[in-house]
Amino acid sequence: MNDTLSERDTGRLARGQPARGRVDLSHGSGGRAMRELVDAVFLSAFGQPQAAELEDQARIALAELAKVGDRLAFTTDSYVVDPLFFPGGDIGALAVNGTVNDLAVGGAVPLQLSCAVIIEEGFALADLLRIAASMARAAARAGVRIVTGDTKVVPRGAADKLFINTSGIGVIPAGVQVAAAQARPGDRILVNNFIGDHGVAILSARDDLALQVPVKSDTRPLHGLVRALLDACPVHCLRDATRGGLATVLNEFAESAGVAMFLDEVTLPVHDEVRGVSEILGLDPLYYANEGVLVAVVPGEHAERALAAMRAHPAGANAVMIGEVAEAPAGRVVMRSAFGGERIVDMLVGEQLPRIC
Repeated sequence: MNDTLSERDTGRLARGQPARGRVDLSHGSGGRAMRELVDAVFLSAFGQPQAAELEDQARIALAELAKVGDRLAFTTDSYVVDPLFFPGGDIGALAVNGTVNDLAVGGAVPLQLSCAVIIEEGFALADLLRIAASMARAAARAGVRIVTGDTKVVPRGAADKLFINTSGIGVIPAGVQVAAAQARPGDRILVNNFIGDHGVAILSARDDLALQVPVKSDTRPLHGLVRALLDACPVHCLRDATRGGLATVLNEFAESAGVAMFLDEVTLPVHDEVRGVSEILGLDPLYYANEGVLVAVVPGEHAERALAAMRAHPAGANAVMIGEVAEAPAGRVVMRSAFGGERIVDMLVGEQLPRIC
């Protein structure tokens, strides 16, 4: 049976009742059923444009962008996290926050996003509505608009429930220069929050591991924190520690700048629950994906000012200094242990946790 929105769900939505239908192949056909899906799910969540604005592309006035800065930042990312709903978030919030953060760590002011979805036939409409609403809330929280998108439906088994791609544009204010290659000896390394929470939250949400851990994903927008930091002091490097975790970010900084990154193990912020799960499963918190962890490299003389600025922002209340930049060994990350030893922290090899974001 073809459970089209017009037959089954549009009226229920209008009455504020849960929708019970499921997405079928007609919803990706380009015809009336798809239009009904887009109207009822995405446009109702993201905002209805004027009829005259319903084109195949969003149109953005260059003059408005030029008021913000002098360079356009453009990024894209895809989200295949499993499960779709997890403690602290869902794939929708993750997709918006992740793209906002990819723009923010370049110093850009995030402005507008796209949303493209690939839906497996049979996906519950109620879940799709829930995810679209979550994306709308995340966009509102970040102060960005979702202005264009695409919908595809594939047969059962050709995808796993739902995949989302979000692209985004932002503008970099004049004078802001942030790049991985700018790390210098004497710089300090800061993070804004505990590491590993998102990875463990996803693990605990996967029934096959039978883990019950009271840890939530840290997914959140970081652009406000980045702005506070940039206003407070010079910043050489910024990155959000997503896939590959903190270790991968620092290795990228070290390789790009030709410097060494030294970490102090005792200063690493790791919740006891995350540490415990890691010990049970033989995983390293340094490689867990995070969705709200900002890694900043700042000149040593400005480190305390940077920390104060971060801690004054809600997203940086747990900010700490975790290490420093040195000349050698160039291109390497070194961990100083609590017992005085040292070990090399390499780039992540292989996949520690598949479909983590």
